[in-house]
Amino acid sequence: MKKLGLGLIIIIAVFLGIASFAGFTPAYLYHAPSVAAGIGAKLLCSARYVSGFSQQQAFADLVQYSPILQYLDVEYDEENKSVTSSFFRLQQATASYLPVLGCALDYPGHSQRQPLSVNEISVLSSLWPHGDRVNTPRASVQTLVQSTLERDNNEGLNTRALLVAHKGEVIAEYYAQGASASTPLLGWSMAKSLTSIMVGNLAMRGLLDADEAPGFSAWAQDERAEIRTADLLTMTDGLAFSEEYNPGDDATAMLFTEPSAAGYVLGKRAQHPPGTHFNYSSGTANILSRLHHDRTGAHLTSTYLDYRRNILQPMGFQHAVFETDASGVFVGSSYFYASARDWARLGQLMLNQGVLNGERVVSAEWVARSIAANDSANEKAYGYQWWLNRGDAQLRWPDLPEDAFAAQGNRQQWVMVVPSQELVIVRLGWTAGGYPANERFADILAAAVAE
Repeated sequence: MKKLGLGLIIIIAVFLGIASFAGFTPAYLYHAPSVAAGIGAKLLCSARYVSGFSQQQAFADLVQYSPILQYLDVEYDEENKSVTSSFFRLQQATASYLPVLGCALDYPGHSQRQPLSVNEISVLSSLWPHGDRVNTPRASVQTLVQSTLERDNNEGLNTRALLVAHKGEVIAEYYAQGASASTPLLGWSMAKSLTSIMVGNLAMRGLLDADEAPGFSAWAQDERAEIRTADLLTMTDGLAFSEEYNPGDDATAMLFTEPSAAGYVLGKRAQHPPGTHFNYSSGTANILSRLHHDRTGAHLTSTYLDYRRNILQPMGFQHAVFETDASGVFVGSSYFYASARDWARLGQLMLNQGVLNGERVVSAEWVARSIAANDSANEKAYGYQWWLNRGDAQLRWPDLPEDAFAAQGNRQQWVMVVPSQELVIVRLGWTAGGYPANERFADILAAAVAE
């Protein structure tokens, strides 16, 4: 660490004093520099070199997470496509971009993440969902989609993409704030739903059984050996993982300070018997990614090629990047970047009972299990990494049909699927608070069905 000048020491002391007075705990203050440096380098790198946003927009998005992030010192290396951020020189982090793989934080001694000898994704001129071409939009639905997005942004909701697919066809879409139909946008926890599809593909190929234990050696000698893959998929595994986002909490430590996301979570203790208690956990999703990694060769190249051959190509992804951590494992909780049309393909696959573009990706049974309520005592309206409308005492989205289900992500990312109406709605943006999904999507559904 560089020596700190007297002036900088005074600034840090004043900052820490203000932060302490504002109610930040000692643990928060202790962990804040490393988390701030990590989140800065990682998100800025991906926003710049995966999504293609300007440095200014990337930083404006970043500081919405916490006011302390405005104090980051950021350096871009545009030639080598890397970003280094430091927090008052207390902690520094660098994230680097690789073609096909996107960005990840760099850690000394971790060289698993290397350039792959594969071609970039080809953009096809065939009709969606096989390719990137869409027909002329339906006028009334397009008008509603455009006015909804503009209304969102007049209200400060920062919607960047809004797309509607009905009966297997994109019927309306609109974009704003630097995004277009080809912009890979961060889905955050919507990546969990893709991870579920990837695990389902392994099950269809006979590479795992969801009703059996995943077989991790770290769990072999204690009660965690009883955890089934199905428990992981429904987030009823019982592990003591905290889905809080303050510095020092599990989620931020895993994503922004650890070279192996799954390695961090595999060490968590058991808190509840498997299958009894729902606990939303990004850590659990990364264990599923580790399971996928192990069952497809336990090496970045073999895992990525398996994903490309069995997921990416059959589903027709055109503008998508699935990032790994420094250990070379997909970050299945958070880091899938894709265009709105690509995100809509996830919903269409589920509508089609596991088939897309003439190829079966998961079994119809897997789709059924994915959207069935779990058996926990506290929250049943969650399937295999999909949020469900029904399952608990009240509907999650009361103005939508009972059979609706969704992928959801931080900053209000949505892939809403309504099987009874053959409808998929994608909403991508950067919303700091809530989003009126129930009302907005009900209006869109009514317009799509009416036309």
